[in-house]
Parts: sequence; C-alpha cells; structure tokens
Amino acid sequence: MVTAIKASNLGARATATLLAGTILSGVVAPAEAQTAATPAAPAAQPQAAPAPVTPAVVRTIKSLRVEGSQRIEPETVLSYTRLRVGDNYTNETIDQAIKDLLASELLADVQIEGVESGNLVLRIRENPVINRVVFEGNKRLKQDKIDKEIKLRPRQIFTRTAVRADIARIIELYRRQGRFAARVEPKMVSLDQNRVDVIFEIHEGAKSKVRQINIIGNEVFSDKKLRGQMATKVASLSHFLSSNTSYDQDRLAYDQQKLRQYYLTEGYADFRVISAVAELTPDKKDFIITYVVEEGPRYKFGPVTVDSAIRDFDDKKLASALPIKEGQWYNAKTVEDTIEQLSETAGLFGYAFADVRPDYQRNKDALTMSINFHIGEANRTYVERVEITGNRQTQDKVIRRELRVAEGDAFNTFLVKRSQDRINSLGYFQDKFEIERKEGSAPDRIVLGANVEEKPNGELTLSAGFSSLERFILQASIRQRNFRGMGQTASISADYSSYSKSVELGFTEPYLFDSNIALGATIFRRDYNSFSYGLNNSRNTTYQQVSTGFQLVAGLPLTEYWTLSARYYLAKDNVTLDESQFYTDGKCDPFRAGRYYCEAVGNRLTSLVGLSVIYDSLNSRLRPTRGHRVSMGVDVAGLGGDVRYVRGRFDGAKYWGLGSGFVFSVTGEGGVIKSLDGSEVRITDRFYLGEPQFRGFDIRGVGPRVQRYQYSGDPATGTQALITDRDQIIDDALGGKAYYLTKAELELPLGSGAAELGLRPSVYVQMGSLFSIRQPQTNNYFPAYIDPATGLPGVNKDGSPSLLPRPLNDSAGNALYTVTSGTYAGYVTPCTIGYAPAIGQACVGTSVNSRALNSTAVFYEQYRGSTASPRISVGIGVNWNSPFGPLRIDLAKALVSQPGDDKKLITFNVGTQF
Repeated sequence: MVTAIKASNLGARATATLLAGTILSGVVAPAEAQTAATPAAPAAQPQAAPAPVTPAVVRTIKSLRVEGSQRIEPETVLSYTRLRVGDNYTNETIDQAIKDLLASELLADVQIEGVESGNLVLRIRENPVINRVVFEGNKRLKQDKIDKEIKLRPRQIFTRTAVRADIARIIELYRRQGRFAARVEPKMVSLDQNRVDVIFEIHEGAKSKVRQINIIGNEVFSDKKLRGQMATKVASLSHFLSSNTSYDQDRLAYDQQKLRQYYLTEGYADFRVISAVAELTPDKKDFIITYVVEEGPRYKFGPVTVDSAIRDFDDKKLASALPIKEGQWYNAKTVEDTIEQLSETAGLFGYAFADVRPDYQRNKDALTMSINFHIGEANRTYVERVEITGNRQTQDKVIRRELRVAEGDAFNTFLVKRSQDRINSLGYFQDKFEIERKEGSAPDRIVLGANVEEKPNGELTLSAGFSSLERFILQASIRQRNFRGMGQTASISADYSSYSKSVELGFTEPYLFDSNIALGATIFRRDYNSFSYGLNNSRNTTYQQVSTGFQLVAGLPLTEYWTLSARYYLAKDNVTLDESQFYTDGKCDPFRAGRYYCEAVGNRLTSLVGLSVIYDSLNSRLRPTRGHRVSMGVDVAGLGGDVRYVRGRFDGAKYWGLGSGFVFSVTGEGGVIKSLDGSEVRITDRFYLGEPQFRGFDIRGVGPRVQRYQYSGDPATGTQALITDRDQIIDDALGGKAYYLTKAELELPLGSGAAELGLRPSVYVQMGSLFSIRQPQTNNYFPAYIDPATGLPGVNKDGSPSLLPRPLNDSAGNALYTVTSGTYAGYVTPCTIGYAPAIGQACVGTSVNSRALNSTAVFYEQYRGSTASPRISVGIGVNWNSPFGPLRIDLAKALVSQPGDDKKLITFNVGTQF
C-alpha cells in the first residue's frame, strides 16, 4: 500500500521507475523463489504453474484539494490531470497524474497525500517567474543577436528544460562564428515573490582556427596547389587578414566542390572526394581537416559534334566554331562555356528556350571524352510583354527607354544583353542586375522581367586631401542622379582650400521632351589663388583668378554606340597679382613676380564652342568589366570674347574581364592647344598634370616650371653658392600646351569576407608627360661679380655665376644712391654727393653716397621640365565602401621623373551616399 507519493521535476523519471519496480517485484520475486527452491527436473517433466498476479487495489476519489498555488488557479492545476471526484483510481493513476503535472512545466514539485483515504490533497510548489535575463561576458555577440535566438523572456515561467535549450542555442551561435570553445554557465538568483533572475555567464573563447589541412591520395598536384583552390585557409602569418582561417562546416562542403571543379578543369573526369573529416583538437582551439581523394586518370576530348533539331542551324559549322577541339585536355569549364555559347547563338536567332544538352561518351581504354551537343527542337520566340517591378521611385519610362527590345519583337539575346547593360549603366539599381526570362502564354512567347532593386541615388561626397602645395583640401558635393525618379541629375558642389574656392550648380535632362536628346547646364563661380613654393617650404600666392560663367552641353545618339556631343562655354576671367608684393611703381615687376605671371594679368572673356564624338560599348559606366570607350573632341575659343585658341582632346579606355573577379583595363588620354592669334596661350588656359589623374606626383607636379634658387654666402670671399634644398626653392608650375597620360590597371578580387566589406584593390602603372610651351625669359639679370685679381666674372663652385644685388633705378631708368652720412643718412636719392631735399632741387651736402641696391634678394632662375620624355609611376590603390562612405587610398611611387617634377607618395579621398 502507498500512503503518499512525492516527486519533483528533477526526480519524476526516477520516481516512475521506482514505482514500476515495486509493482513488478511482486510478480517476479515469487517465481524466482520457487525456481530456486525446486530441484532441477528432467526435461520431459512439465514445469510448475506460474504464481498468481496480485490485483491492483482500486479506490474511489472522495475529494480533491490543491494546496500551495499562488499564481495558478486550483482548477487549472486539476485540468492537467485525469483525477475527478467520484472516479476510481489506482497507484498507476496517481503516478500518471504526477507525470502530467510535471510535464506542464508550471510546477517545480508535486506531492499527493491521502491516497489511502480517497481524500486527495495535491501539494504543489510553482516554478518561479523570470524577472530578467542577463548575459555576462558576451563581447563578440551583442545582446540583441542573442535575444533573437533564445526563448526565455521576463514574466515567463522558469524551467530547467528551457534553460538547457537556450544554452544550446547560444553555443550554436558561437559555433557559427567558429568559436567551438565557447561555454555557457547558467545561474539563478532567487528573489522575493517567487521570482528569479536568470544569468548566463558566457566564456566566449577564441575562434577555432584551421591548424592544418591534410590531403591524402593526391599524386598529380601538390598539397599546396590544392589548398590554394580552397576557400578555407590555414591560420598563418600570410593569412592573418583573412576571415577564412576559422572553421566553417558549410565552407568544408564548398571546398570539396572547389576541389572537384579544379580537377575537372584539368581533365580528371573520374575525380572524387572519398571523405572529408574535421577533427577538433582537445583544447578546442584548432581544427585539423583531412581530405581523402581519388584522382583517377586524365582524359582528353574525343570527337565533338553538334546535333541540332533546329532547322536554321548547320551542325558542322556550329561544331567547327566551338572552343572545344579534339585532342585537347578535357575541361569541364570549357564544356559549360560551350553550352552557354550555343544557347546564346540560338537566342540570336530568336530561340529563347533552346535546350542544349551534352551527351558524354567516356572511353576509359583510350582515355577520351567524346561529346555530342544536342540542341532540342524549339520554336522561334517573340516578346509577349516586359514586366518591370521593384521600382518604387523610378518611373517605368526611365527603365523602358533603355530597353532595346519591345513587346512584339522577335527575341534576341544580344539586344536583351545590351538592354541589361544600359540599365546597369544608369547606376540607379542593384549591382549585377539581370533581365529574367519566363515562359509566356504560348510556347512561342517569352516574358522578360526587370525586377529592379533601387539603391541610394543621392551622393554626398566629402573629399579631404593633404598636399605639400595646397596643404589641407576640402571638397563637398551633393548630387541626385535620379532626381524625381525621372533620370535627371541635379548637383551642387563646393571646394575649399587655402588657395581655391568654388561653387557649381548643375542640372541634366537625359531625355529632353521625351526625345533621345540630352541637355545639361552648369553655372559656376571659381576663385583660384595660384601659388608656388616659398622659402622654408612656405607657400606664396602668385596670381588670383576669378572665373564666373556657365556651360551648356547637348548630346545626340547617332547609333547604339556612337554619340555626338556639343557644348558652349562662356566665362569671364579676371587675373590679378598682389600689388604690394609684385608691383614696382604701379607696374608688375617681372623680377618680383615673374614675366609669365605679369603677362597673364588682366580681364578676359572666353566664348568657346566644342564638339565631341563618343563611342561607348561599356557594360557599365560605373564599374565596367568589359567593352571600351573612345572620345575625341575639339574646342574653339573665339566666337566673340577676347581669347583665340583651338584645343583638341582624346581619351579612351578598354576593359577585359579575366574571370574569377580579375578586371584588366588600359586607359589613355591626351590633348593639345594652339593659339589662333600668334600669341602664347595664357597660363590659365594650359593643361596641367599631376594628382589626382597622375598618381605618384603632386598637384601640378609634372611639366614645365620655373624654379628660383636663392644664394648664400658672399661673392667677394668666394663663398657664394646656390641653395639647392628643396624647401628653399620657389617653384612655379607653368602648365603645358600638350600632354599624354596612359594607365594599365588590374583590379584584384578578394575573399568573400573582404568583398562584403566592399574592398576592391588594384595595381597599376602610369606613364605620361606635359610639355610644349615657349621658354619664358628668366630673370637672371644681376651684375656679375668681377674678380679683382683676374678682372673676369666670378663663378661659383656649382658653375653658376657669382651675382651681386641689382642696382636700383627710378621709373625713368636713372640711377639711385643711398646717403651714407649726415642728417639724411639711409635715404635714397639721385645725388651721388649730398641729398636733394625735394624732387628737382639741387643736391646739397658733402656725403659721398653709395649705389642704391634693389631689395630683391639675388636669385637664379632655371627653366625645367618641358620635355615629352615619359614619367612613370607604379602603385596600388584600394576602394573601400567604409562606414564613412566610399574611400580611396593610393600608394604610388614615381619610378621615372624629370628634373623639377614634384612627387607624392600617398593620396586619399572619402565620400558617402544617401
């Protein structure tokens, strides 16, 4: 007889086992006792009858009462059991009631009393309520990420089962990060009113790295070669920046596919990965991965044929044009490319759903793989409709006008591809946009789907730079490339530095009045203070140029790829010099400013008309990977205004997608300008070359320039010499009338982790030059020091002439003198003896005066850099879609330069989008 039954959530299974054991013992024990007391009988004798089973005692429930409930109603507790007043019960019934109550996960402890009398009392202890859930030690996983995975929440019922399940979920989160050593220790803090705080103490541990990758069974290719094909990398110094050194189960399966792909491209058609095992080291810090492979023999291509059910195709001609040739090593990638080529060919003839299937015939004796490409019968296809979805802001017509196929046209893969490229070139939608093809309402109908995903089309660009010339540079611009969703472009930009300030407003309508004519307008105000190096690396302002004007540009497509562009430019330029610094007696002093700057002073109106012819077959204008672009233009200034010149420019670019993310490009540009009235082209109209287009050189760092050297020492003592320290040279860039610049660049792919960060590195080499101006007259007209011993002009050790300060004259060219003594000592006068109190008066006094000298220090000017000889630089640059916006950093080294060039190693700029 059982008088009371007690169980808890932790001991329910043990209690049930104990009860079952007690009942069974009454059945089994007598039989065992009988067997033990009876001697062994012969096999022919019948066995003794089994002992009778004791029947279970049946009672009736007289009353039911629940004690200990606080939040849970007694009726709710009883609803989880089958106990009802008036029903019969046994020990098994009581046991089942306990199980049902504990299974509800509402109770921590259950006792049933009064089993003998039938007056049952259910004494319960409720599970506590969770007050809060706390995480400690989680640094790599933020709390919001963990909260999304776990089930425990405040005000829920606490159960140990739920805690164990949440621990498993948290550990799984860390394993996804490669942290297999992560541990979670739960703690419970009891509070009043039967509440608890659940605390998860998390020991994250380090990421479990891949210590070693073993490959067994490879004989043709080395372990190093095969490991290079895998996404997973061994943790080492050479891969310390890679995110693929941690273990990832999904990546393990991916690497098996990569191995198989590699062997299939090398001709091993029977290759297979027998097993791939990842073993965690005892300290749970590293994994050792072992692949067992079977390479098999290497195959060559056998006969390759085409079997077409489409009447328009000539099987033999198609087969002869295939990239696969008999006798070549088998390559699965070439087979895939051939299938795509045949599908594209069928699409050119209007068969959108041509079914191309390769039929492999493997000859294991001859080790050849013969392939027959079967092109199934298909109907010529027509475009039923074009569906455009996903464009919430962009109007349908902006997308449709880029399509080169219309509803009702015959399907053509080339035109669909061209439409896809043109939509990509807009830059309004997600990268790698593709036009989907779906079956239409009939077998000969196709539906084209343009499911676009709009991305931010506004650009807020902030560029910061540091230059040895301009020091800190700040540029800001706002541009909306899809203004009002109509494909229009509106922009405003401002530049600011110590030496330049500008504001520019622009607007472009790509389809004027819905016709295929583009029209753009720009209004600008540019204040530019040109400068040169000064002494001690200081910067001296040379001339100030203020330009105010506008420009109109119109574009008319001639064909699918050719465009004619016309422009009109009108601007007023005012070039001035600081009179206090560069003027003498109200006139520009060439000795102080330089003759080339004095010639540029004045107001001029430029009225210019230009025309360009452009060929563009790029697959994207933003990030091209194939195609080329060529532009040739000529500008003529002289339709009114004060300036007369003709200027021609050329630029071109060619891109090749090399596969696996590599993109190689070659770009080139050049220009020439010639005066139409015989005068020298103004310094403000010439070309300049340097940063940012020619990396490795500073702003205006390439080309013709005048460098002014100062002297040290005294010519009379023979110690006078040129100061050649770069910081002591005044450098004036003069620009050029002709230039050229070429660049070869290779964009490098990175792993998936770096790609997600938006990192796009590239290496490049550049070559260019700026040249062809008339050599300016340099200012080296100082009296030469005459050596009294020889009577000949003195020469410094570096071969430069020994110079004396320049004598000072008045505006009429008369010599001036300095009073050496008396009341007027130090004054400048035309008198050789004495001093004239007023202009035109006679000289009075007896002082013997010395020749007055100009305050301009003795200098030596040298014209340098005007040569077409190439300058060459190499470098590496990285584009990064950083949290602050697109960032470009370049590290470039000038390998070949010319005397006078100004080199620069590092440049950067940053922007953002909205």
